[in-house]
Amino acid sequence: MSRSLNALYGWLLLLPAIVLLAAFTHYPAVATLWHSFFSTPKGARPARFVGLDNYAVMRDDPVFWQSLWNNLWFALGTIPTSIGIALIMALWVNRNLRGRGFLRMAYFTPTVLPMVAVANIWLFFYTPQYGLIAQVMGWFGSPGPNWLGNRETALPALMVVTVWKESGFFMIFYLAALQTVSPSLREAAMLEGASRWQYFRRILWPLLMPTTLFVLINALINAFRLVDHVVVMTRGGPDNASTLLLYYIYQVGFSFWDTAYAATLTVVLLVVLALTALIKFRWLDRRTHYQ
Repeated sequence: MSRSLNALYGWLLLLPAIVLLAAFTHYPAVATLWHSFFSTPKGARPARFVGLDNYAVMRDDPVFWQSLWNNLWFALGTIPTSIGIALIMALWVNRNLRGRGFLRMAYFTPTVLPMVAVANIWLFFYTPQYGLIAQVMGWFGSPGPNWLGNRETALPALMVVTVWKESGFFMIFYLAALQTVSPSLREAAMLEGASRWQYFRRILWPLLMPTTLFVLINALINAFRLVDHVVVMTRGGPDNASTLLLYYIYQVGFSFWDTAYAATLTVVLLVVLALTALIKFRWLDRRTHYQ
């Protein structure tokens, strides 16, 4: 009887979290999938079941494929770069340096800025003729391109903003992980004649794999949920060159008021995130060593 009471007590403690998780995560996902099989209700005309028609429209939608391709390139450009810079910064500020606290604060400051504020700051940097980058390039006799108005540079410009904002956030996790590593491991490696690179590659990097796995999943989610920068800086232009998948969903749902098609696009976004996260977990779990 006591075991049953303990189990009941445990489930009651979990109940608030289960309710919130079901109400704000699982139910919206299932409802989105359900609505993707219906048409959009308009006025007095109710939604009707259309089967896979929305998915057929999506298959032939060039803007969808452009936004998906842009998002994949965006993820490939921002995730490794942000994580690499975050790790370098964490290794740097983990050393005994003068002004170490100031450096940590400087690296972390972009993280606490609102997304819209960051977008407006960089919008000034990228502004042609009188923006900060244009002014610096003018010193060398080059006016510089229209960073946000050129198809070739609009998406890379958004990548730079994202890397600048996220690197400090990921640095905090690496810094916390580095401070849990015993200094005796480094001393023992140095006594055995290991170089700094060998110590990092053979000892430190495997110990950081749980943190890397966590950071990778967060970076993946961030890469596919970015919409603030796009709205403020480019609005998907020029010619959909910087349109990301979530921004296209926002456009379809709130500008074109086609909620059924927006639900269909959202299902694809959820599937992409789930498959990528599953692959990462299966691949990295074999290389992850938990202390």
